[in-house]
Amino acid sequence: MKVYLCSACDVPKLAVMNKYLIEDEKSDNPMQLVELEHRMSEFLDTDYNAYFFVEENEVVGYALVRNLPEGFYLRQFFIDRDFRRKHYGTQAFNELLKVLNTNNIGIEVLPWNERGLSFWKSLGFKEAAISMKLK
Repeated sequence: MKVYLCSACDVPKLAVMNKYLIEDEKSDNPMQLVELEHRMSEFLDTDYNAYFFVEENEVVGYALVRNLPEGFYLRQFFIDRDFRRKHYGTQAFNELLKVLNTNNIGIEVLPWNERGLSFWKSLGFKEAAISMKLK
């Protein structure tokens, strides 16, 4: 698997995958594709980088990473539905760590996203805080 740094020309594809991520994790984010494209452009104009995960010339997923003084923050991580349950997620994450040259990275997972929680725990992540919201 190869990891490629994305550029502004990749924003439309990143936004589509971000929309799928929002659907898959059952997020309450109401943004539509145009809004997601705009937001992704803003991310890439700041201290975020996006990366495509490519296997045999096909994009199988992406990550959106922020470089902070205390370490990296993985804001979004997505493996396309057709490539799940085939170890692409684990491979993509490990390759991403190599590209970033780090083993210090933070994530957030929605509490009802049981598959996501299970995946991240299988990679060695431990809970660091519980965030709560009154709606």
